Amino acid sequence: MLPDGAFRVIVPVLIAGALVLIVLQPRISEAVAERRRRTGDGGEADAREGNVVRGGIFATGVYGGYFGAAQGILLFALLANAVPEDLQQASALRNVLAGVANGVAALVFIAVAEVDVEAALLIAAGAIAGGLLGARIGRRLPPAALRAVVVVVGLAAIAQLVL
Repeated sequence: MLPDGAFRVIVPVLIAGALVLIVLQPRISEAVAERRRRTGDGGEADAREGNVVRGGIFATGVYGGYFGAAQGILLFALLANAVPEDLQQASALRNVLAGVANGVAALVFIAVAEVDVEAALLIAAGAIAGGLLGARIGRRLPPAALRAVVVVVGLAAIAQLVL
């Protein structure tokens, strides 16, 4: 129900916020690890963190099902801070979660709207190929390089939306 112009404002802000989280991820992860060392594992704070991450994943899934632009960047930022020791693991988990969100959204659209099957199949094929290629490349990149690639792609997406 949002007007088309709202996306030109909302999406760049969401991407920018996610990019800030990605850039700050090493510091955030270190602060989380330090707090865990001080307080011990398995406490109430860990349960709250888990609930925040689950809530963020749910919200990103809703957002991605509604409007998928930058869903991957948002998920990556969230997961990179939730799975701080391994950006490649966060990237792989992001691919799975985005696939699930998009699959559920596709089923809803099939049930309630007219779907251009040819276009949907082309998008699905591209997403699968991109996911496989991206995972292969992401596993080989060091965390700093992977972070830099995500930031460059995010900035390019913002530029495309704003210009």
